[in-house]
Amino acid sequence: MSEKLPILIVEDEIKIAELLRDYCTEAGFETKMIHNGREAQEWLENNEPRMILLDLMLPEVDGISICRDFRRQSNNPIIMITAKVEEIDRLIGLELGADDYICKPFSPREVVARIKSVFRRTDTLEHNTKGQLTLNDKSYQIIYENLKVDLTAVEFKLFQVMYQHPGQIFSRDQLMSKAYNDDRIVTDRTVDSHIKKLRKKLTALAIEEEIIHSVYGVGYRYQKPH
Repeated sequence: MSEKLPILIVEDEIKIAELLRDYCTEAGFETKMIHNGREAQEWLENNEPRMILLDLMLPEVDGISICRDFRRQSNNPIIMITAKVEEIDRLIGLELGADDYICKPFSPREVVARIKSVFRRTDTLEHNTKGQLTLNDKSYQIIYENLKVDLTAVEFKLFQVMYQHPGQIFSRDQLMSKAYNDDRIVTDRTVDSHIKKLRKKLTALAIEEEIIHSVYGVGYRYQKPH
């Protein structure tokens, strides 16, 4: 069995889905077809396709909901398929996290060309960011290459302060004033406890060097991974 990740085609019009499948297969891509929004949502809970061709109007669960849910777990590209021209501005405004859109009726050859174009664009972006650590402030995740780690809201805000100012030393008071929006009293021991948990979680990213450094008598600073 091939280890290639498939392009997932989520389209309720079976003839259109089969047409997309045939052209994608001819272009060298592996595909999987699903014709129902709920089934697609359930499949995506345990699978991560290389790309999704996603129809906007689907039975049970619409494409907008599927797009939003998938984007929380993956940065892999999504191409929306729509017959509703008035939706285009909203889709391509990328408030949903879609990478491109295609209007019905369409040429299947154009779809393949758009797929290749999106792959080139996203692969170039991935190459340019390889080795860089990034943050997702919607999911409270830290991403390093192909690895992700989930943080609590406080851990994320605490790390984000240092991440935005690499090399700068922050006192414990400065860190916690950013991490907590209320006026609660937080001790140095609480800060140190959060940092300890944060460091432990960061080991899941397999970064070879320490990126949160203790500065004796002062606080902490973040150092970009090399």
